[in-house]
Amino acid sequence: MTSTTEHPASSTVAGARTTQATASVAAILAESASRYPDDVAVIVGDRRTTYAELWAETLGYAGALRARGVAEGDRVAMLVPNVADFARVYYATLALGAVVVPVHALLKRKEIEYVLRDSGARLLVCAAPLLGEGAAGADLAGVDVVTVLAPADSADGHDRLEALAGSSEPLTTYVPRDPFDTATILYTSGTTGRPKGAEGSHFALLEQVNTNLMSTFDMHRGDVLLGALPLFHTFGQTCTMNTGFRTGATIVMLPKFDGDAALAAMVEHGCEIFMGVPTMYMALLDAATRSEGRPALRYAISGGASLPLAVLEKFQQVYDAPIHEGYGLTETSPVASFNHVGTAPHPGTIGTPIWGVDIEIADPEVTDAVRFLPNGEIGELVIRGHNLMNGYLNRPEDTAAVMVDGWFRTGDLGTKGDDGYLTIVDRTKDMIIRNGYNVYPRQVEEVLASHPDVTMAAVFGIPHEVHGQEVAAAVVLRDGATVTPEELIHFVADEIAVYKYPRVVHVLEALPLGPSGKVLKRELVDRFGDA
Repeated sequence: MTSTTEHPASSTVAGARTTQATASVAAILAESASRYPDDVAVIVGDRRTTYAELWAETLGYAGALRARGVAEGDRVAMLVPNVADFARVYYATLALGAVVVPVHALLKRKEIEYVLRDSGARLLVCAAPLLGEGAAGADLAGVDVVTVLAPADSADGHDRLEALAGSSEPLTTYVPRDPFDTATILYTSGTTGRPKGAEGSHFALLEQVNTNLMSTFDMHRGDVLLGALPLFHTFGQTCTMNTGFRTGATIVMLPKFDGDAALAAMVEHGCEIFMGVPTMYMALLDAATRSEGRPALRYAISGGASLPLAVLEKFQQVYDAPIHEGYGLTETSPVASFNHVGTAPHPGTIGTPIWGVDIEIADPEVTDAVRFLPNGEIGELVIRGHNLMNGYLNRPEDTAAVMVDGWFRTGDLGTKGDDGYLTIVDRTKDMIIRNGYNVYPRQVEEVLASHPDVTMAAVFGIPHEVHGQEVAAAVVLRDGATVTPEELIHFVADEIAVYKYPRVVHVLEALPLGPSGKVLKRELVDRFGDA
């Protein structure tokens, strides 16, 4: 399940089946450049780039990469923030028939070395501001480096891709690939071990985009989207960039997310759609206390983690835009379920499966088979459909462990109602067992988030000699808040069962966040587990 084919239209996929069909994710940008050449594709600061310009520059970059020795099937790593060059390098690599390996922008050199070695990257394209760690990691891995965004007179000894493009013959179009060839290798967060490279096929990524636009998202040509989600992550890459470009939208890119900057950018450029993870919604609510400006949002999408109902309701009140929640993973390209366009969202749920995808609830204790549970029971979400990855790169055992009876085991706990709507309870690994009782952190976080002095909250389990695990919480308070940890403990204790409320609350200036904006609970456990 982990093959990268060298010759399009002649590969054997999934055993003996051979296809003559071709596909390429690069067609997303190529087609929109042909259909909407003068529409603005990307805005970064005061720089606007049309679809025709972006595709022409992409073909130039592809020519430069080809001259550098990149061929079909090669892996090209890229360490680039949310700027137009991310799109240029991404689609240039795909246009060559090569495989894109986006690298998380916050990784350090040893972590970068691991990704480069594990993926078998031939080349790293690194933005000049990230060369400190990027070039060091590439040097450790013995991988060649070219840079983008470097001044013409200084690239720290590395060739500039812009200059190489100027002296190379550009491609004229993209190279067709077998639909099930690997297009991207995206590395999981590694919360349960070394990060694994999930291989996304051209077919899965294209079908995801088309399904998003046909029956999932409310997005149309000319819409202005805020590109605040990191593009090296599956959410921003597929839902914002690929889906946005496929429909002919304009993406306002932010190199680094900040609530105040995001609000200002949305107001300045008239953004109609916002996509974010819960911490971004919390940051925008905080920014709204310092600015009276409000964008004319028509629509907001939340994913990546469960959005507390208190935050959802307050955002809809402050920004006057409905929030549609969804659910997905890197391994599912990513969207698997959603509160679909045309149907009023069910707050607190992740909606229903997207077109062509099945989601059921299985017994998490049975690992060698998928045993379904009745509606209403808590179990593990399992998924099958066109959106699944090819597998984990060079990890057949890991792939086999999550692909059981044709279903992908997510590791997430949830329920399914009789109406088909799904609700996430928590990650199996985040569940706390106190005195033999299951405590789901999300429920406790919902209560904490409803306190007027709390802007962010994370609940986690710490070791305890008597109870096995104890419930702990970390919170960030609004400016000027006076509530004490003891008062927050009593606030939660009044709302939920006695075994669920936190016995300790830590007040922090900020929660530890990963590159995609998720709270890193393992860091909180490491920090406070021995306290």
